[in-house]
Amino acid sequence: MTYAFEAVGVIRSPYREKFGIPRQPSLVNAARVTLELLPPYNHPDCVRGLSEFSHVWISFIFHQTMARGWQPLVRPPRLGGNAKVGVFASRATHRPNPLGLSLVELAGVECGNGVRLHLAGADLLDGTPVVDIKPYIPFVESRPQARGGFVDGPPPQLTVRWSEQALRQLAALAAPPDLALLVEQVLAQDPRPAYQDDPGRVYGVSLYCYNIRFGIREDIATVLEIIE
Repeated sequence: MTYAFEAVGVIRSPYREKFGIPRQPSLVNAARVTLELLPPYNHPDCVRGLSEFSHVWISFIFHQTMARGWQPLVRPPRLGGNAKVGVFASRATHRPNPLGLSLVELAGVECGNGVRLHLAGADLLDGTPVVDIKPYIPFVESRPQARGGFVDGPPPQLTVRWSEQALRQLAALAAPPDLALLVEQVLAQDPRPAYQDDPGRVYGVSLYCYNIRFGIREDIATVLEIIE
């Protein structure tokens, strides 16, 4: 059976590439994302009553990886990148149907010259197509005693420090006011692939229009420079 879906909206996000996006939603609360609804779904009637909910489910398409296909076994980062589990026992982006699901905080609903939803803590790439939005209902969907399989709790976080050069560059930028906090929260999650642990390597993560260069030694991530 084949079904056709149409995007109801598109994501505007500080995450400009896959590297650096947190592996789960709500891990980086400083990420401020806007969901712009597309015609004919950008009518205020479509979101009437939505602002009464604090969180929403976002159904979206992994549009940058869908052409690569899928495999029945995947290597989750939480298992070190070596152990395999079934694709349906993971949240891998390479799936038979490239659909993602994120629970995010609804920070605001803007109706004027279209409809925009302001989201906090989203793990969504800039330009991501959204196919559905649903309110989160706590008494039905919250399961504090649920088992999380191999994902038994939040991952350990890195300590984040800034070099003097990076601090000078940050002060000179006309950057969004949340950039420093966003950088710290993203790097604290250790965005490196599980198989990369080279203390001498310099990495770069794209946030907004900036390339954040950093290194990691032991449990400390150091912001080295910011390139526009």
